[in-house]
Amino acid sequence: MRGGRVAVVGGSIAGCAAALAAARTGADEVVVFERAVGRLQDRGVGLALHNDRYAELEAAGYLDAGMPWVQLARRPWVVREGTVRAGRQIGVLPFPFRSYNWGSLWQELRNRIPDSVDYRTGATVTRVVSGTDGAVVHLADGGEQHFELVVGADGYRSVVRAAMFPDAQARYGGFVAWRGTLPAGRLPSPPEAFPEQDASTVVFPGGHMIVYRIPGPGGHGTDVNWVFYTSPPAADGLRFGDPTNVHPRAMTSELSEHQLGLVNEHFPPYWQEVIHLTPAGTRFVQPMYDMATPHYARGRLAVVGDAASIARPPTGSGAIKALQDAAALERALDTAGSWAEALHSYDAERAPVGRSTVELGRSLGRAQVQETPDWAAMDQQAVERWWQAAGGGNGFGGRALRGR
Repeated sequence: MRGGRVAVVGGSIAGCAAALAAARTGADEVVVFERAVGRLQDRGVGLALHNDRYAELEAAGYLDAGMPWVQLARRPWVVREGTVRAGRQIGVLPFPFRSYNWGSLWQELRNRIPDSVDYRTGATVTRVVSGTDGAVVHLADGGEQHFELVVGADGYRSVVRAAMFPDAQARYGGFVAWRGTLPAGRLPSPPEAFPEQDASTVVFPGGHMIVYRIPGPGGHGTDVNWVFYTSPPAADGLRFGDPTNVHPRAMTSELSEHQLGLVNEHFPPYWQEVIHLTPAGTRFVQPMYDMATPHYARGRLAVVGDAASIARPPTGSGAIKALQDAAALERALDTAGSWAEALHSYDAERAPVGRSTVELGRSLGRAQVQETPDWAAMDQQAVERWWQAAGGGNGFGGRALRGR
């Protein structure tokens, strides 16, 4: 498909990638509607991409070695052992991932969008209506515009997805992630407790924490990113049950106390210090939601990233999935002879991947949080068997770009 006007609702990583896809396939005009007016690049959360998936996305032109990243290699699993400072290692799994800072990765993608793309901030889309010859975008300021294609990259509360499948709602998965970052220079001693290429995983009854290095803000320096998974107190669990909550990431005193109580009870001294040294301003909570749309396209509407499907972070597929969706959409638009043919091809390739990734996330969530084993009784062979049974060998880190 060449020509036409394309709208992208949402301007984060998924939105920037979708805008690149539309621009590369020769759209006459591409408009990105991003509701935020702040600096998206200030988000310091970490993410990791499997080396194989990186290679595929580099070949597709969405990533390159110039984007700041840190190479990871191992994933040690650690339990508390008396007063042993860094705990006892029960097993080590390979972890061939490249880590990124969400904000700097977004900035790199944003910089690659051609100047011809109209990227609008403070532009809130209230609804989208699909028709036979395109779709109309309705804005909060009362304006409306017609496009040949509208791509929803607007996350788990997507307006575009609601127009396609009103009943496809995110469902709370029963646990949350506490997240935080701190400068690597603030890490406690000794250095050998946390080697530079490790994604250390501290385990405890009912959860685990994975921690690894990422580029610092703007790609400068190095930060440490940790993600702590467990079930919240009952009252907060009720709050997270509603995905439309306007402040789902707020760190309440109850949530902070709950996490710190578990850390003090179950973590080795070194890892306790990592948590306590983390600045309060970098901490937030992320509820675990599941959702997969029946289709990734309907009429003249399509969805990418979390607007299309939401898989729990333990799959290691969040940013990968968004970038892969954009690459698949680009390929479909580039090879099809009509809008209908392009969107059918895109849906056929990506919808099954979205559904299977959601199922993998549920399996990993049960194994690592909701039905945890007796970690202290495990050794290397037990960890390897448990990981395979949990689905860790079944697409962990993202499926291949074309589903191979």
